[in-house]
Amino acid sequence: MLQTLHLSHLPPSLAVHVALYRNLQNASFLRQQLLDGNSEFEYAFIDASVIVSTTHALAATFRAVNDLLNDRLKSRNVHSEIVFSLSPNNNMSESFRRFGISNTSKDLLVIKVGTPPAITPESVQQHLDATVDATAVDFSDDILLQIVDLARVRKIYKLNNSGEAGKKCKVRSLDGASNGIEGPKNGDGEIKALEVAILGMIALRGA
Repeated sequence: MLQTLHLSHLPPSLAVHVALYRNLQNASFLRQQLLDGNSEFEYAFIDASVIVSTTHALAATFRAVNDLLNDRLKSRNVHSEIVFSLSPNNNMSESFRRFGISNTSKDLLVIKVGTPPAITPESVQQHLDATVDATAVDFSDDILLQIVDLARVRKIYKLNNSGEAGKKCKVRSLDGASNGIEGPKNGDGEIKALEVAILGMIALRGA
């Protein structure tokens, strides 16, 4: 169920391949490939339980790719930068611990950035089929809503139940049109409030 996306305001030749998995059985193996720097596993492996929506994931992807194109990467490559871009602060090791795959992850979001002919949807799908021991599901807001741990997300982003950061300061939203990402057209009000606050943090962090 790999999806290949082309985000507006980015080069049309640059593709974003996204896959979502449940019931992951080999998280420790996949994480070790990242730790070993295995070039065959250049992916953003994200614990899907901390992703509130497709827009949340794609906004971080847009930021990371934009930083790549402008020589502003702070981490090793664009895939680690995607994980880092999810963070509300500039603590890189903390961002990998909070958002990256862990040995106990059961729901996995995989993002791969690349250009043909070196990287194609077929080559990405084939490699994931051979290496990820899990059940592929649709990358959709409905499925992410079943997965997300809202209490954990609120704690990471320091948000209360209404999606506000703290008691006095609301974080401004990130206009979807400005970064090529469209927000969900429907959905739970609480999720939408969290998403708006989180997108603002992604936009403002390090700006």
